[in-house]
Amino acid sequence: MPTPKKTIKKMPVKKIASKPPIKKSAVKSRGATKEEGGLPLSVVIRRRIEAQKARFHANDNISAFIKPGELEGLVDEVAEKMQAVLESLVIDTENDHNTQNTSRRVAKMYVQEVFNGRYVDQPTLTKFPNVSRLNELMIIGPITVRSACSHHLCPIMGRIWIGVLPSKDSALIGLSKYSRLTEWVMCRPQIQEEAVVELADMLEKKIKPIGVAVVMDADHFCMQWRGVKDRDSKMINSVMRGAFLKDSNLRREFLALIDRK
Repeated sequence: MPTPKKTIKKMPVKKIASKPPIKKSAVKSRGATKEEGGLPLSVVIRRRIEAQKARFHANDNISAFIKPGELEGLVDEVAEKMQAVLESLVIDTENDHNTQNTSRRVAKMYVQEVFNGRYVDQPTLTKFPNVSRLNELMIIGPITVRSACSHHLCPIMGRIWIGVLPSKDSALIGLSKYSRLTEWVMCRPQIQEEAVVELADMLEKKIKPIGVAVVMDADHFCMQWRGVKDRDSKMINSVMRGAFLKDSNLRREFLALIDRK
């Protein structure tokens, strides 16, 4: 007898849904964030610093380890990572016209403005001999201060007064140079107590006066914008060196004069 044929049932073919296209990041890299061996530029710079056993805390200047043209590449890298932060905050930067270029704006703000004192050389301070042998109290200020708290990266906004008592052997610098040096020191993430000490150290080294004094009065947005949200609190601190520390009459004269401003 003939063998009966087996009927094979055809199984229905399931359609696999195509995956939605992967969204491209809103940040277009210029290819400048990758350097030696395909490493991110920040890693390359960090390795240069570590090779010299140098420090790179938030308030340190690292300009000696940055080559010409690399700051723009650093902006690109920060923008790319800031885009990831915005995405983690669940912000639709592709369809929200207000935030489409926010990552690059923030990157440029930090590298080129707010933290610029970390990445550029100290401003040139032209010094003049004290031909007239001036030895009277000089006060410069108030100098506007714009900085950022290294704990929360919140703004620090305030004023600085600088007192200098030169000797006949002291160097003199132009008035604008006090502002430029102050801005260079303050344009970094830091705490106020350390910033005024660093500024006083630099003035002592550059001018070699009999005495130097620095007073800073600032609003801290890490207290006003967040945390206790105390809008009226300020921080005032001072550094007194040389004659300002030893001579109470000189110190009182300085503090009384800046109180009038």
